[in-house]
Amino acid sequence: MSNVAELKCVLCGRTYDGELDMYTCPHCGLDGTLDVIYDYDAVKKMFTREDLKHDKNCTHWRYLPILPVDDVSHIQPLSVGFTPLYNSKRLAGKYGIKELYIKDDGRNPTGSLKDRASSVGVAKALDFRRSTIACSSTGNAAGSMAGFAAVAGLKSFIFVPEDAPVAKVTQLLIYGANVMLVKGDYEDAFRLSEEAIERYGWYDRNCGINPYLVEGKKTCGLEIAEQLDWNVPDEVFIAVGDGCCISSLYKAFYDLKEIGFIDRIPRIIGVQAEGCSPIFDAVRKGNKEVKFIKGNTIADSIDVGAPRNWAKALRAVRKSGGDMVSVTDGEILDAMKELARETGVFGEPAGVTGFAGFKKMAGQGGFKPDERVAVVVTGNGLKDIRSAQRAAGQAMTVRPEMSDLVEKLHSIGIR
Repeated sequence: MSNVAELKCVLCGRTYDGELDMYTCPHCGLDGTLDVIYDYDAVKKMFTREDLKHDKNCTHWRYLPILPVDDVSHIQPLSVGFTPLYNSKRLAGKYGIKELYIKDDGRNPTGSLKDRASSVGVAKALDFRRSTIACSSTGNAAGSMAGFAAVAGLKSFIFVPEDAPVAKVTQLLIYGANVMLVKGDYEDAFRLSEEAIERYGWYDRNCGINPYLVEGKKTCGLEIAEQLDWNVPDEVFIAVGDGCCISSLYKAFYDLKEIGFIDRIPRIIGVQAEGCSPIFDAVRKGNKEVKFIKGNTIADSIDVGAPRNWAKALRAVRKSGGDMVSVTDGEILDAMKELARETGVFGEPAGVTGFAGFKKMAGQGGFKPDERVAVVVTGNGLKDIRSAQRAAGQAMTVRPEMSDLVEKLHSIGIR
């Protein structure tokens, strides 16, 4: 039995039984996303920072008392979480701050932060006795769901835009998922998936709809806090697509504050591509709602013009005293190169968008010298090789002769 006390609508505040199999608030519709609220007083009695010191389970399931899984036998054996948090002294010095930490979530089983969500989503599907799980995705959520569904023995149906990167689609197929390439954008894929889910009674893994998925994603924030010995950073940067990742960071620090593990919530900074920035636009204009748009960016994983978790995303920024940044595709490609060459972390375009936003804010004088910043890299660079090739440039071709090598090296200034 989990410690979920209730589900609470982020818009109207209505509460529902925490054991119900429901997705959004019936009164507010799809926009009425739900918070998973725990019995924090009960959690305090059974879960302490000292407990974690002695816990040898180096996965995100070490935080089980604040995760919504009912039956632990439904947890799959794939090792998720506790990804590296690198202290990049060189980048910190370069950008004039005290400390810069890079959280490499591309190290998860299927190569992205989305594994955190899918691990919980599959467990909840089994909790609710479902045999089939489905979602729409621009690629990473689909890949992680397909992988976890395969291990759990669940059937999976995945709806992705027809132009999704080949590597991501191939990953779905290798896991045995039923893949539907939808002629259109993410919103078209999402709409069709929701209609199919309702018609066939599949379990809905769409993170903007299912409240339990954010709970899985929040473990990234829980880990950042623990890896820094509960001395949380001043700011945390993360890419923003449908709003689930940024809202999960806020939920992580909110939960930790409620149970007394930390005493403050860091400023959460969301970063979107200029070609698809509806949440950035809403924050800049001070709007209470997000206006949906048609997106167009190289960062396919955050090319979401109709973010379903917009309400939680806006709350994450505003309640934490944070902000939103927008960056060009060119700045994203530059960030891919710099991050890899300075830290060894190879991220896909969406994965490094948080770092691109950090760079932009630093260039605008947005930090004080004593600040500590964390950046989440959400996906591995091998997910989108074509974009990596654009960022990296071409290799040098030489004949198997020393004279040709000398000539080629001379052309780049090596004598």
